Amino acid sequence: MSAIALPAFVERLEHGIHVIDTGFHRDRFDASYLIVEKGRAAFVDTGTNHALPRLLAALAAADLAPEAVDMVIATHVHLDHAGGAGLLMQHLPQARLVVHPRGARHLVDPTRLIQSATAVYGPEEMARSYGTLVPVVADRVVKTTDGMTLELAGRPLLFLDTPGHAMHHHCIWDERSRGFFTGDTFGLSYREFDTARGAWVMPTTTPVQFQPEALRRSIDRMLAFSPQQILLTHYGSVGDVPRLAKLFLAQLDEMVALARSLAKAPDRHGALKRGLEAIHLKSLRTHGVTLADERIRDLLALDFELNAQGIAIWLDRTLS
Repeated sequence: MSAIALPAFVERLEHGIHVIDTGFHRDRFDASYLIVEKGRAAFVDTGTNHALPRLLAALAAADLAPEAVDMVIATHVHLDHAGGAGLLMQHLPQARLVVHPRGARHLVDPTRLIQSATAVYGPEEMARSYGTLVPVVADRVVKTTDGMTLELAGRPLLFLDTPGHAMHHHCIWDERSRGFFTGDTFGLSYREFDTARGAWVMPTTTPVQFQPEALRRSIDRMLAFSPQQILLTHYGSVGDVPRLAKLFLAQLDEMVALARSLAKAPDRHGALKRGLEAIHLKSLRTHGVTLADERIRDLLALDFELNAQGIAIWLDRTLS
C-alpha cells in the first residue's frame, strides 16, 4: 500500500486498528474504529450521519476502496454508536451490518429508535445532532449470537453478549490486539482526565436499559480474557485494564447506593445529578485531575444528565 498522510481526526494504533474521531459533540468524544487486515476492513461503531465524510476519508487514508469493507459492526444501537450505520452502508457495497439480535430490527426500521431518542433529546436536538436515520436493508444484516466468531480476512472477531448498559449490546474480542471493543459497557474515559496515573473511567447509565448486576457480570466476563487494552467509543484505547475495572466497579457501587438512597426523594432527578457529580468529582481528584470544578462539570454535563435519567428509569423498574 502507498503511504498516505492520516487526517488529523484519525489515529493509527498497532495491529491495523485506526481510531476515528467522528466529530460528535466535541473533539475526542465519540470514536469509530477501522480495522484493516490483509486489504480488507471493518468498522466498529459509526457515529452519527454527520461522521460519514470522516469515515470514508479514514478508509481512503488506509489506501482502501469502499468495496474493501466487509463488516460494519454496531456495538449497540444508541445513536452516537449506530445512528450513521444506514447511511454508511449505502457507500459500502460489500459490507454486512453486524448487530446484536435485540438491536437489528431497530436499524432495519428505525421508527422506534427515533421515537425513543426524541423522547430523551427532543426534536430539535435530534435534527441537529443526528439527522434523518437511514434504514438498513434486512438481507444485509448479520445478527450475532453469544460466542459467535466472524473472521475479517482470517482474523477472528469474537462477539460476547454484554448487557448492563443496554440489552442490545455486544462487545468484540480481538485476539490479535488482545483488546475488547466495548462500546459503552466498559464506560467512558475522556482524554481530558488523563494524569500521570494514566486514564480514568466512569460507568455510563444512559436510558433506558441500565442493569447494574448485569453490567458487573459483563465486566467480569471480559476481565477473564486478560485484555491488554479496552477500545472505547468514548474515547480511544486505554490500558492498565485491571486498575480501570476496579475504578469502574467502585463507582458503579457508589452510584447504585446513591440511587437507592434517593428512590423516593422529592427532587429525585436534581438530587441524582448532584450526587453523581460528587461521586465522580471525588474520584477525579483522587486520580490527580487538577482541572477546575467548573471545567469538569462542563465536560461531564451531558453524562450527569443522561446517567441520572437512566438510573431513575432503573429505580422505577425495580420499585414497581
